[in-house]
Amino acid sequence: MIIDALIDKIIATQNPTCVGLDTALSYLPEGMAGEVSSPDEAAEAVYRFNCGIIDAVADIVPAVKVQIAYYERLGAAGFSVFGRTCAYAKEKGLFVIADAKRNDIGATAEQYAQAFLGKTMKRNMLACDFLTVNGYLGTDGITPFLQACEDYDKGIFVLVKTSNPSSGELQNLRLEDGRTVYECMGDMVARWGAIAMGKYGYSSVGAVVGATYPEEAKILRARLPHTFFLVPGYGAQGANAEMLKNCFDKRGLGGIVNNSRGILCAHKKSGGDPYTAARAAALAMRADLQNVLGEICAK
Repeated sequence: MIIDALIDKIIATQNPTCVGLDTALSYLPEGMAGEVSSPDEAAEAVYRFNCGIIDAVADIVPAVKVQIAYYERLGAAGFSVFGRTCAYAKEKGLFVIADAKRNDIGATAEQYAQAFLGKTMKRNMLACDFLTVNGYLGTDGITPFLQACEDYDKGIFVLVKTSNPSSGELQNLRLEDGRTVYECMGDMVARWGAIAMGKYGYSSVGAVVGATYPEEAKILRARLPHTFFLVPGYGAQGANAEMLKNCFDKRGLGGIVNNSRGILCAHKKSGGDPYTAARAAALAMRADLQNVLGEICAK
């Protein structure tokens, strides 16, 4: 099962983190970014940079998260680079989380599910293991993704409590039964995930839970003991390891923490080779989490 395989690698690397390849052209070194004069050239520069980052971290992190918006803005060439980046990461042994936050109903949801998690002409076109989805359309908007997870041994992360400052405008509202909206969504994710439970007690149907809200994360971790968390918000968005410890269980399991700009742009602070700087930032993040979580173990 895909969630077990991800956790196996987290334990092997002692590193519950993923590198976010949310690669804007401005993040590239000056020499690389300065060479481009068209969207096609920009997309190729992003791809070369991504490959360098992947090469630098592939032996120390279990996964990458590839944010599709940074590629869609470059048009067809950018979308091609999204797929090529995912495929290259897979070749290097990394798990790939497609951060696309897709949602819709019926046949359209089915197309999204097949595009990111399924197969076209017997081929996995985008080489993704997990996909972020928006569950606020309800069960019929999620069912096609659940079916794709079952059919192809894939996983999803459903938005539950997001890391942005205004998330509470909706997600923290109280329902008539006393639950918050994010607690209600978390309960729905737990129900959806019951069909895909792995050997570590976690489901392949996970939740996005922002590190910037540690109290809400604590509530959700207690409420959703079998739901694996994708945790954004570390680093540039202001969260540190101490804030996100509530996302994990006593084994140090239960989540994977994303860091994008802190790794991609590390060279802008330290100078020198961008890939050496990215590796150093990834190692520093791992050490930061290890100081809080301790050894990650299976039992």
